[in-house]
Amino acid sequence: MSTETPLRPVHGLFAIVGFLVCVEVASGVLQGYYTPIYPDIAEHLSIPEGDVNWFEAAQLIVSALCVPLLARLGDLVGHKKVLLLSTAVTALGSWVLAFAPGFTTFLIGWAIQGAYVVWLPLEVAIIHRRTAGTGQQTRLTRRSAAILVGALELSVIVGALTSGALVEATSMTVLLTLPAIVVTVCFFLIWWGIADVPGESTGGIDYGGLGLITLALGLVMAGLVVIRLDGPDSVWAWLLVLAGLATLVPFARYENRLEQPLIDVRLLATRAQWPVQLTAFLFGMSVLGAQIPLSTFAQTDPDVAGYGLGASAGFVSTLIGVYVVFLAIGAFTLPLTSRLLGPRGALVASALLVALGYAMWLVLHDTTGQALVNMAVAGLGSGALVAALPATAAAAAPPDRTGFATGMTNATKTVGGAIASSIFAIALTATGSLDGPDEGQAPLSGYLTVWAVCAGAALVAAAVLLLMPATAPEEREDFALPA
Repeated sequence: MSTETPLRPVHGLFAIVGFLVCVEVASGVLQGYYTPIYPDIAEHLSIPEGDVNWFEAAQLIVSALCVPLLARLGDLVGHKKVLLLSTAVTALGSWVLAFAPGFTTFLIGWAIQGAYVVWLPLEVAIIHRRTAGTGQQTRLTRRSAAILVGALELSVIVGALTSGALVEATSMTVLLTLPAIVVTVCFFLIWWGIADVPGESTGGIDYGGLGLITLALGLVMAGLVVIRLDGPDSVWAWLLVLAGLATLVPFARYENRLEQPLIDVRLLATRAQWPVQLTAFLFGMSVLGAQIPLSTFAQTDPDVAGYGLGASAGFVSTLIGVYVVFLAIGAFTLPLTSRLLGPRGALVASALLVALGYAMWLVLHDTTGQALVNMAVAGLGSGALVAALPATAAAAAPPDRTGFATGMTNATKTVGGAIASSIFAIALTATGSLDGPDEGQAPLSGYLTVWAVCAGAALVAAAVLLLMPATAPEEREDFALPA
């Protein structure tokens, strides 16, 4: 009996990971499919390329708000149920994109499609719970997360190559229908293949906390929008940003008074959690916020703008493919780098690679070869971080808060991406003539700002990670779960 009981969860783990890989295939398609065709989407909607960043900002801010809510709901009612719910919402948003008649409808569809960001945290929570009692919970969760992220990144390549190949051969409606079909199929695979296990947490939903954090993020984003419209000299814009930041104070006090808060501030403040969550925020600036600028820079004609690679959507797919191959390598080699450098050392090294990759863009951005090398370096570190952050957060959380902890890595990552997308939209404000060949063209200085912010954020993340414990909680004798 003593030898069989610990093995049962491991045997079932392979089947669970197999079905969850299908979910990450759909996630990868969503994350890779649209990037090569952002300029075509801008043309389809008759908007400047720089303003496409606002789509990303809207989706990321909605994602940031729904992730803690859905993660908490997963801890309460079961992670499969919430995985199904978020997949249904994502499918709805994807179908809206396919048939959107104009800018506003497309914006709404793009925003609600962002529910997919909770998939990986929920999957990690499912795996973490399934491996309980094995004595290898953290190690098995980390390895499973690496497999999921590897599948995700390989699917990003498939999505990017598919859209890049089809953009000239079909209409935008047909092009945007394909990811909607993939997500819809994914919904039925989850329904059939994943066991429904009740949640372990008690209590209810903290709607007061949700309202306060929504207000805080809404004020900050509103301030950034006003900066975009009225310029950085706008007093009202900065007052809105400061008001949003100030709202975090009563929010934290309110959450600390609750037994079951939406965002467990006490847990996030522990030494094992806050460096991980802050790193996720800083990492989101590059892995989420820089996608659109990289796509539009690559497709900018250097003969017109004086910079850019003059690439087609097909080459952007290749650029993404190289980036994602190295993302997958970074994810798949995470167990090895963790053994060689330790869990903390692997995270620090990964953040430094991201910083180096984006810093290289500042001086090496004139040829496609340089672009490929830059993205390979950044991708290697990014893949390891995508896999490691939710697993590290889960290892440092009590059993009834694993969904919350893993979900918060994606929530903070999406907040970082949303804020960065807004900043990048401001930096890339069109400066070309109204009727010349450079109409609506963003300045090169804007792209330099994008890369500098991404490199700086990753460098700060590496420094922050040095402050977390060097070993996993289950490997330390002094580990105690937060009260």
